[in-house]
Amino acid sequence: MDTQYLINFFREKGLKVTSQRLAICNYILFRKDHPTTEQIYQELRNDYPTISLGTIYKTLHLLKELGLIQELGFNEGSVRYDPDMELHINMVCSKCGKISDYKNENVEKLWSAIISDLRIKPKGHRIDIYYECEECK
Repeated sequence: MDTQYLINFFREKGLKVTSQRLAICNYILFRKDHPTTEQIYQELRNDYPTISLGTIYKTLHLLKELGLIQELGFNEGSVRYDPDMELHINMVCSKCGKISDYKNENVEKLWSAIISDLRIKPKGHRIDIYYECEECK
């Protein structure tokens, strides 16, 4: 997915294409980490001094509704955003909060077996494992 794809995607959906919206999309959709709204704001305001937290919240909500990102809420109230919509496990450090993705064909096989046993069609999925990362041990 590149910028031109995003422009075409938004236009097909009848949505405005603004430089700020594209900047937010490019920031979140091409990352491997799981930033917060505040992190996105801090990073983008240097290049877009008029960008507001409201614009970022609205764009993230739109991306979530379009199925392009997943919102990860945690017990302590923080919200992070994950652009990887494929089946994976979120490895969450319980000390520093760092999140990394774990993908493996065994995860997919186990997930398929669970869905088959339950005889349901899930509308989404999220698997978190909490641990202490190497830096926090």
